[in-house]
Amino acid sequence: MLAALNMTVSILKLRIGTFIALAALVGILTSQGTLGVVESLVFTLAVLGASGAAGGFNQYYERDSDRLMARTRNRPFANGTLKEGAVWPISLAALLTGSLLMAWSVGGTLATFLVFLGAVTYGGIYTVWLKRRTVWNIVIGGAAGSFAVLAGAAAAAPQFGPVIGPVPVILALVMFLWTPPHFWSLAVVRGEDYARAGVPMLPAVAGPDVWGPAIFSHVVTLFILSLAPLMFGMGWVYGLFALVGGVPFLQTSWNLMRKPSRDAAKRTFRASLAQFALLSAGVVLDEAVRWVF
Repeated sequence: MLAALNMTVSILKLRIGTFIALAALVGILTSQGTLGVVESLVFTLAVLGASGAAGGFNQYYERDSDRLMARTRNRPFANGTLKEGAVWPISLAALLTGSLLMAWSVGGTLATFLVFLGAVTYGGIYTVWLKRRTVWNIVIGGAAGSFAVLAGAAAAAPQFGPVIGPVPVILALVMFLWTPPHFWSLAVVRGEDYARAGVPMLPAVAGPDVWGPAIFSHVVTLFILSLAPLMFGMGWVYGLFALVGGVPFLQTSWNLMRKPSRDAAKRTFRASLAQFALLSAGVVLDEAVRWVF
């Protein structure tokens, strides 16, 4: 049972999917509408399912190249635990369809369309089209997470007012800028893997004089943008968490740019995870404080 659960988590990339679903929840909470708790949970699970379908397709489509990378060669499709066959694309399409129906049942047409765009961006545009064709693959692929924020905001949009307010738009931009330095710092650590698999991630094809400033400039921009919601009504709790998460991300990316190394890249990668988690926690707790007081 545990093995089957672990395999499901691996196939559907539910660790990444959890971040995407959390991004949708951030969109819901920063909207000016009033989506109920149950509806919010259903929509968040729908986003998780759609993300899982896209992640599963990514693993199935890349099963051959995954065998070339130490980080991915033990994935179920790559190591042969699961054999290729039409059942997998059909099952993943069914999961995506069911997830979209869930999203539509509580969030409406626009929100569902944005969930669909997020899945297509990752599963189709990034995986099939861009990943092996351009060094900027993950920059464009990063839009998948941004669509989740916008989808959550659209699902919880107020009856009268803007469909998507300024705070979700800003946080969607933060998510868009967060994805490249997150994956580029990982690619610094796993550069040989990406080169062996023919994936032109920036650190696999360029030197630290290129990817170091690219990572740092993204982090600086997203950090500044992460504070902008304070001008649109977000409270001090959010601001505190944005600072606590953002400053270490700035520091580690600065250190990585000045003295490139795998250890520095690992610290930047971990700081990126912490920054996203703390920023999301800040949104949730800020909303809780408003509700209590």
